[in-house]
Amino acid sequence: MESSSSQPEFDYLFKLLLIGDSGVGKSSLLLSFTSKTFEDLSPTIGVDFKVKHVTIGGKKLKLAIWDTAGQERFRTLTSSYYRGAQGIIMVYDVTRRETFTNLSDIWAKEIDLYSTNQDCIKMLVGNKVDKESERVVTKKEGIDFAREYGCLFLECSAKTRVNVEQCFEELVLKILETPSLLAEGSSGVKKNIFKEKPPQDVPTSSCCSW
Repeated sequence: MESSSSQPEFDYLFKLLLIGDSGVGKSSLLLSFTSKTFEDLSPTIGVDFKVKHVTIGGKKLKLAIWDTAGQERFRTLTSSYYRGAQGIIMVYDVTRRETFTNLSDIWAKEIDLYSTNQDCIKMLVGNKVDKESERVVTKKEGIDFAREYGCLFLECSAKTRVNVEQCFEELVLKILETPSLLAEGSSGVKKNIFKEKPPQDVPTSSCCSW
């Protein structure tokens, strides 16, 4: 038996990216997910990221979640952050129409330009549903956009935490169903924390299940 200390601390490492206009709640969403608290945060400068260990779909995962600045003057910094991301979360504010229209005018184009994974999973998130009386973007509009761009879709509230965990979980479950992204999620860290696993086409009956 191998000692437990040689067991990998996680099965896969995934890089997720939060994009969208300044003020839509990207940082609050991330904080709500990683620490279960809500704060009205000042705009992110450049980039910030947090790491969260979760078990989803029976797999131990290490999520490196990058939170990018939405402001135009930081836009040139963000292209490199798209590299290697297995999941991209596009966030808009359901109470601000321009944050929704900018998804197609700006952010979807950025994904096309900078994303290095053609199988990368995209998720559209309408935030701030706790302000229902101020809503200007309908749920149907969100659904239609997601359908057109091939995204998953959820509405949530970083403030009340409605659908926050589901947003990350659904994205990760979809990544777990995508073989090319799984391969990438394990290759970057395999050398130091994984024992070499047999290639997929080699019978593994004599090997322990993994």
